[in-house]
Amino acid sequence: MEKIKVVLADDHMVVRSGIKNLLENEGEVEVIGEASNGEEALEKVKEAKPDILIIDIRMPVMNGLDATRKLTSAQQATKSLILSMHDDEDYILQSIECGAAGYLLKDTSKDEFMKAIRTIHQGGQYFSGDISQVLVKSYLNVRDNKTSKSITPANDYDITKREKQILKMISDGTSNKEIAEQLGKSIRTIETHRFNIMKKLKVNNVVELLKKLEDEPGLKQHIGNI
Repeated sequence: MEKIKVVLADDHMVVRSGIKNLLENEGEVEVIGEASNGEEALEKVKEAKPDILIIDIRMPVMNGLDATRKLTSAQQATKSLILSMHDDEDYILQSIECGAAGYLLKDTSKDEFMKAIRTIHQGGQYFSGDISQVLVKSYLNVRDNKTSKSITPANDYDITKREKQILKMISDGTSNKEIAEQLGKSIRTIETHRFNIMKKLKVNNVVELLKKLEDEPGLKQHIGNI
């Protein structure tokens, strides 16, 4: 079985060493690079092309959020998993806005750590239980504070029938791997469709995509009529 390739970014060498030992002892992961700040992390990603970048938020030179934002903007295949000691709502929401595929606290269990890595490697997103509660609370607050909703005709987005189908599956929480299996397509094909959908809807990540569907009933109704 091909191992999941990972780059670790943390400004504490002892922390990196501990994470590396934990992951590689499982036999599924290979750490192919290490970095002590965001700039080094991006360089390692460019050189080694890992599946996942596991990165701390607070680092010198360039922090993990800025590095994740640059990684997302560069449209790299590498996904980022934020590993932090902070369960602050602002950090969590900023990481999602930057395009992170997951957010874990540093005191997470080994089993949950591996589950997060597998989920992200398969095209999904992963947030630990405590983090998920923060996200739900934030989402509900945004929803409850809405005073009006504007309806934009869905055909203004020029979404194809296939994109509508995939968009509905994404909104139902289906991972890229599951979508690929159900539609008989490759994961890379689904990722391309997903990128095109987000470009047309002018969003940067799944959280923004779901918010777009919530904000625009016309769009939500449109994808329901497949």
